[in-house]
Amino acid sequence: MVPMDIEISTDPARLDVDVIHRFLAEESYWARGRTREVVERTIAHSLCFGVYLGERQVGYARVVSDFATFAWLADVFILDEFRGRGYGKTLIQAVVDHPDLRGLRRIFLATLDAHGLYEQSGFVHVTPGRFMERFNPDVQ
Repeated sequence: MVPMDIEISTDPARLDVDVIHRFLAEESYWARGRTREVVERTIAHSLCFGVYLGERQVGYARVVSDFATFAWLADVFILDEFRGRGYGKTLIQAVVDHPDLRGLRRIFLATLDAHGLYEQSGFVHVTPGRFMERFNPDVQ
C-alpha cells in the first residue's frame, strides 16, 4: 500500500538531479564522489523512479534493463530525514510492479545493509559461486 502522502513517478522531467547527485556523491557508500556528469549519464540510460512528497523529491531508484529478461536495480535511497515512513518499501514495490519490469526473469541488486527491505518484495540472497563480476574500483 502506497503511503498517501507520497507519489512515485518515472517521469524523467520531474527528477531533481541536484538532490540525486548530492545524495549519491556525498551520502551514499556506493557512489561517494560520483560526478554530476556521471549521474546525468546514469539517469539518461536508465528507468528512473522518483519519490515525491509534494513537489520535493525525497527518494530515488534506477533500473538498468533490456526489458525482456534482466534488470539491475541501483542507486536506491530515501533521504535520511524521510526514512522510517515506509517510503523505501513502497519504492521497491513500485519498481517490481512496474509494467516494463514485471515479466523479467531476474532483477539483481547489491546492498550491504538493506537486505530486509528487499526481502519484503521477494528478493533473495544469490548463491555464491555462480555469478561473476568485473570490477574497477577506480571508476566512479
